[in-house]
Amino acid sequence: MRFNPPFPKNKPFDVVGMGLNSVDFLALVPEFPTPNSKMKIVRFSKQGGGQVATAMVALSRWGVKTKYIGKIGGDDLGQFSLNSIRQEGVDVSSLTIEPDATTQFALIIVDGPSGERTILWDRDERLMYREGELRKEEVCSGRVLHLDGHDIQAAIRCARWAREEGIPTVLDIDRVEPLTSELIQEIDFMITSSRFPSLFTGISDREKAILELQKHTSGFLCSTLGDEGAMAFINGEILYVKGFKVKAVDTTGAGDVFHAGFIYGLLQNWEVVEILKFANAVAALKCHDLGGRKGIPTIEEVHRFLSL
Repeated sequence: MRFNPPFPKNKPFDVVGMGLNSVDFLALVPEFPTPNSKMKIVRFSKQGGGQVATAMVALSRWGVKTKYIGKIGGDDLGQFSLNSIRQEGVDVSSLTIEPDATTQFALIIVDGPSGERTILWDRDERLMYREGELRKEEVCSGRVLHLDGHDIQAAIRCARWAREEGIPTVLDIDRVEPLTSELIQEIDFMITSSRFPSLFTGISDREKAILELQKHTSGFLCSTLGDEGAMAFINGEILYVKGFKVKAVDTTGAGDVFHAGFIYGLLQNWEVVEILKFANAVAALKCHDLGGRKGIPTIEEVHRFLSL
């Protein structure tokens, strides 16, 4: 099965992303710390992060022409975040600086033995888009629009513009808000975190949860499952595409890179299973290094990995 998406022609970008950017402070520790303790850090890294921004960086490295739309604060972290995106070849001409706001940042503790991470984050409410700040011609300047659900009113507005222009939308979503049900109705390709279907539906069984979630969207529905791979609802049935077991240094950003891999395969119009296998592979390979962006594999590395 192929999606055969009706990509619009004569767009200046392949993919436009509107959503989060962040500055990530990552600390790899020998074990997760206990209260009232001190511990020497094994490795430390400061990197650009954020769901949509990281996906745009990955796609740009793979030769896809990308544009990022988002907000930063007028602080040093904002300049770091901006430079981390711009130096990757992503167009940032539509990025907005909110002078008095603090740029989003995260403190990420990575457990050395497992590679699993705990994220402590802060986001200034002034980084939310106000009415009239987004421009339709910029949002709709790509063949695909990638969104997350954090600035949800802005995401709904962008998704509706894209639908009007015949632009396929991809959504990275991992939390539930009052307007979430309104957003997912507008989306063509929804890829959720493993926990989202249960959070949204209140059903703990993941297969029953995704079946119930499908009733709330007319688009393609997929849920990432970490090293288990991904599950998708296709032709009335649940399909599992196995993941790849790797020695994980850090799982930060694996979901962001999975979305980039999905979009890359969508642009190539690969078969669905091939797209999900590729997305699983890029997410697994990313986990070989610390941070959401440092470990993003090259296309050549992915093809070698898949041929083993």
